[in-house]
Amino acid sequence: MKSNRMNTSRILFFLLTISICITSCKETTKNEEKMNPESQITKPFFKLSLAQWSFHRAIREDKTLSNLDFAKKAKELGFEGVEYVSQLYTLEKGNEQASLDSLVVELKKRSDEYDIQNVLIMIDHEGDLSVSDKAARDEAIRRHSMWVDAAAALGCSSVRVNLFGGDDEKDPQAWHDNSVDGMGRLAQYAATKNINVIVENHGGLSSDAAKVVEVMKAINLPNCGTLPDFGNFCVKRDSGERWAGNCIEEYDIYKGTKELMAFAKGVSAKSRNFDENGNETDIDYVKMLQIVKDTGFSGFIGVEYEGSVLGEKEGILATKNLLINASKKLN
Repeated sequence: MKSNRMNTSRILFFLLTISICITSCKETTKNEEKMNPESQITKPFFKLSLAQWSFHRAIREDKTLSNLDFAKKAKELGFEGVEYVSQLYTLEKGNEQASLDSLVVELKKRSDEYDIQNVLIMIDHEGDLSVSDKAARDEAIRRHSMWVDAAAALGCSSVRVNLFGGDDEKDPQAWHDNSVDGMGRLAQYAATKNINVIVENHGGLSSDAAKVVEVMKAINLPNCGTLPDFGNFCVKRDSGERWAGNCIEEYDIYKGTKELMAFAKGVSAKSRNFDENGNETDIDYVKMLQIVKDTGFSGFIGVEYEGSVLGEKEGILATKNLLINASKKLN
């Protein structure tokens, strides 16, 4: 009995010693962190995805990157998710659906292989959802629906659409009514596939955030939202064209981002040029990210480099670094 009591005492002493050591180690770590704040690694409030448009020259012009290797490239650059662009893939004419189905199988295989999350598909050149001609609008909805199915098969959360309107951009009321119908009906279909339909501020009336907000309110569907882009708020150009020419009317980029964030299901971090300190020359990223953070957003922010001074890879990494560094300066 005496021997058992001695063994028990030794065990209790051993456990007490371990407990003291653990407590001491924790206190030491806390003290070190207080003395050296840099030792505390603060993760951004968002996740990082890469917009495929950032590599559009490498894919379409230089032919130095296959559109099928996008997930691999994004992984190499340290991204968690990818955002595909439909116009960077060519479907077989007269056999579009089968062609798209085959493409999806290959893209899913690649994203799984490199452990990359498929975030969204940006849909371009598949008809105008805001045009007044109802037959043309119906066809646009049909063609967009194919990409909704593709997004669902890839495991994406959203598809990004445009609300241009063609000549109807000159008539805000017609543009509004057509946008509500076109985007609204597409969103109704997308809801059956558990996919969000989100519109980007992308020129013309779609860059007038207040008008886009009115479209969102009128549609009033939980899977219908926005993709605020930091750098696409030009409403009017001197050429009268959507892209060519100098911008002569721009919606306030910070006000517009704040308004669109109320319906945001993603964010696009546009960048073009950087100064010697790595800051975007036309966009205050700290101010922008504070607006985004204040809404409670914690999803993917997509890097979309559109500059020409830096190479595409260098511009992508500069934007990624800017987002991370700016996030450390937020309240």
